[in-house]
Amino acid sequence: MSSESPTSSWTESNSVGLVTTQYRELFQPPGLLKFASGEDLGPVTVAFETYGKLNEDASNAIFVCHALTGDAHAAGWHSSTDRKPGWWDGFIGPGKGLDTDRYFVICANVLGGCQGTTGPGSMNPATGKRFCLSFPFLTIRDVVTVHAELVRSLGIQQLLAVVGGSLGGMQVLEWAVRFPEQVRAAVVLASASQLSAQGIAFNAVGRRAIYADPGFANGEYYESAGPRYGLALARMVAHITYLSENSIELKFGRRLQDSEKFAFSMQKETEFQIESYLHYQGKRFVQRFDANSYLYLTRMMDYFNLSDGFGSLADALAVSRCRFFVASYDTDWLFPTSQSRELVSALLQVKRHVSFLELRCPFGHDSFLIDLEPLASLVSPFLDRTMDGAG
Repeated sequence: MSSESPTSSWTESNSVGLVTTQYRELFQPPGLLKFASGEDLGPVTVAFETYGKLNEDASNAIFVCHALTGDAHAAGWHSSTDRKPGWWDGFIGPGKGLDTDRYFVICANVLGGCQGTTGPGSMNPATGKRFCLSFPFLTIRDVVTVHAELVRSLGIQQLLAVVGGSLGGMQVLEWAVRFPEQVRAAVVLASASQLSAQGIAFNAVGRRAIYADPGFANGEYYESAGPRYGLALARMVAHITYLSENSIELKFGRRLQDSEKFAFSMQKETEFQIESYLHYQGKRFVQRFDANSYLYLTRMMDYFNLSDGFGSLADALAVSRCRFFVASYDTDWLFPTSQSRELVSALLQVKRHVSFLELRCPFGHDSFLIDLEPLASLVSPFLDRTMDGAG
């Protein structure tokens, strides 16, 4: 759900280079977006980026669904002075896992986000004020509906694949079931058909930290500093779930931050290196993310259950028509392998083509964002076979 992309340069031969975020307005009145909650909204602005070229018959398009706090900037650089490239730059580009010499890759910021797509921080055209908590209640179904419409607006009738990890993987599953005619292949990484009770619990703690911050002001904080302490704490809690016990021990252990001895002081808040790291993650997160969006997106994740409206998970997946690639990680305790196996079992029950592998990696849930070479060695041939018409 969060990670550091390997650094590179936009001038490198395997980089997509300099890219620009694009914007498109969809669901213009009277054709408003109808939310699963029954509310409607329009127009909806969507921020997105594309990499590579769409071929003549528009058959090489791949849509990347980002995780909880991601955005449309998945690869490349916005300027030559950027400190870091897009969040999946090591996986998208010429010769990489999503090979832009062969495929046209699309990534869009989710509905309800805060990186260019309409969300609670956007202006409500009906009132002239920001939506704040009056923004419609959000589900993954609503997010996928918007992205499916974006794809159609780009002149693409069917995607070669939809790819995503964590919350992005949930979007992939929803897309395969809700718009089966639009997807030839689904790549689901470190994800599941529903969030576990433990995952819901961690999200609840994060939201409570935001609600309890005096700066939250019932979500109407945009003219002030806002709930920066609560949002930072929410990030700190969540970030722990993205790591594994082994990775934390290897990277930090019990090492002190700037001393060889204990301070024996309750005023020293970041004495251990792991404490300093988490505080840094929280501080940096506040600089780029909106607390209201965090509330909406984590609750959206809690609500997701692919089998809703069907008799079972297998019944839901029976609606799909695509090939599936499912990967889990042995140190991921937020989305453990048992959840991926449940998904694979249901796919086999309804006789869907599915490839599955548990990858060994010490980095926990964030492995799909970090350990990219093993993932590319599996995803690339899967996509190539799909493109070449394999069954």
